[in-house]
Amino acid sequence: MEINQTRISRRQKNGSPNHHLWNNHGTWWFHGTFHLPDGTAKRQRASLKTSDLINARLKRDHLLRRLSNPSPCLSL
Repeated sequence: MEINQTRISRRQKNGSPNHHLWNNHGTWWFHGTFHLPDGTAKRQRASLKTSDLINARLKRDHLLRRLSNPSPCLSL
């Protein structure tokens, strides 16, 4: 039996270290598109609650690792 999992879109051409990061008036946010098993897509945004770019990258990487191995009750 094949298990369908949610996937995050990773189309990037330039390999930017700030991919999926967005600075909104000094606060860094994560934003990404998740492709669901039913063929639909869902855009998600989450505040990383930091003004420090290095910390934002670490939080983004942690979030992406969590989302790569979702538990049944995981929500953003």
